[in-house]
Amino acid sequence: SSKQKQEATSMSRSACSLNVGFIAGVVFVLLVYFLVQQQEAISSLSVATTAAVSQWMTDKQLIKAPGEIQQIKAPGEILVASDVHRIADKQPTEDPVVASDMQPISDKEPIHESEKGEVVCTTESETLGHSETCEVDGDVRTNGTALSVSLIPASWKERREWMISPYSKAEIIVKNVTVTQLQDRAAAPPCTVTHSMPAVLFAIAGHAGNYWHDYTDILVPLFVASRRYRGEVTLLISNIQYRPEWLVKYKTLLRGLSKHAWVDMDGDPEVRCFPHVTVGLRVDKELTIVPELVPGGPLTMADFTRFLRETYGLPRGAAVSLTREPDKKPRLLLIHRGHYRLFLNEPEIAQAAEAAGFETVVMELRANASEVEQARLVNSFDVLLGMHGAGLTNALHLPPGGVLIQVVPYGNIEVLARAEFSEPVTDMGLKYLDYSVSVEESSLLETLGPEHSAIKDPESIHRSGWKNMFEFYLAKQNVRINTTRFAPTLAQAFDHLRQQ
Repeated sequence: SSKQKQEATSMSRSACSLNVGFIAGVVFVLLVYFLVQQQEAISSLSVATTAAVSQWMTDKQLIKAPGEIQQIKAPGEILVASDVHRIADKQPTEDPVVASDMQPISDKEPIHESEKGEVVCTTESETLGHSETCEVDGDVRTNGTALSVSLIPASWKERREWMISPYSKAEIIVKNVTVTQLQDRAAAPPCTVTHSMPAVLFAIAGHAGNYWHDYTDILVPLFVASRRYRGEVTLLISNIQYRPEWLVKYKTLLRGLSKHAWVDMDGDPEVRCFPHVTVGLRVDKELTIVPELVPGGPLTMADFTRFLRETYGLPRGAAVSLTREPDKKPRLLLIHRGHYRLFLNEPEIAQAAEAAGFETVVMELRANASEVEQARLVNSFDVLLGMHGAGLTNALHLPPGGVLIQVVPYGNIEVLARAEFSEPVTDMGLKYLDYSVSVEESSLLETLGPEHSAIKDPESIHRSGWKNMFEFYLAKQNVRINTTRFAPTLAQAFDHLRQQ
């Protein structure tokens, strides 16, 4: 009986241990499940937020702001860029680039990342949500008449085909480039021109002509795609017939990227052979560069602005330092707008800037002005102050250490305004500040009345779509800055220069 009691006790303890182990196992499984679900929820929230902002940016870009690139006559005594004399320094080349400028093909070995005889394509889902690109490496042949790029395999391969938008925002309708991996050499068109250097194929289209989009959609991603070749690259450009003035405006920059004549792909009768062709331009972030995603090695937005200074011969490589030059007044440029989103009290704003310690100039920066002259003009200032809009893109030409002050109109558009300028400007090596307009400073309060939904509930306007949001907060709104409320922002800009 004693033995039976011991056996019973042992069995009871084993059962108890089994129960405890079972309960612990269940608790562990529930804990793991809870953590996984929590992580997925956080991840989903992040993805949803990013997608919402991306969609907002896409919707914005589908509507062209009226008058955004029109020439505006400056009222009164306000200066325009053409009134300012060129700063004496190195003069960049201003001659047009034409086919007769073609230089001998260099024997310098180009730089590639992909294996020979390979096509690597990136779809919209793998970028910001806009770009489509292909890197085609090996025996590559372009046909301008067909707007096609073909890879000739060294041995028999499966035939594959991609349709790629050569503009960096795939929602813009342009003629697609057909990229084909042929099965064998027999299907290949014979070369009529052979290049030993690589090429980049892109389109001038869509929003080209709007200053912000010129840089965001084309010039910054073109720098990323071509800088690795150190000038030994051919630029294949489509859609020129719709934007011929674009090439005139940016010919100096294009020459800085390529030592060779660009090719009008839409009118090119040749079959050109290259060792490597990049089709399309990739955008990963608006108006900035993601270093780890740059082919050929990391580049930053500071590298791009340095390239601009070298190419345009901008004399200033640093903003004024009030530590080293305490008696020197930093210069502030207040951007005058001649159409919508006006400052209704520019003289008072200029006086407030003077009171904060700045030498202040009020000026209109024209979209059709000489890009080189305007860049050199902006480079002579330390602070750029303006209403949200394409004109703030001129911050690219400020000397490093300078300041951009963005005035954000009323209407809860801070997320959009900062996405376009805050991170890019910081990546350029500048100080970013913004000032959000209150409803009392907005002309909308008077024109719409305090009971209008655009005044009482901006989020309802946002929910109704980009068209209404643009109409109320960007197209119809002017502001009268409360200079007392604005004074601390000016003081922050001055203190930044004093601390350098």
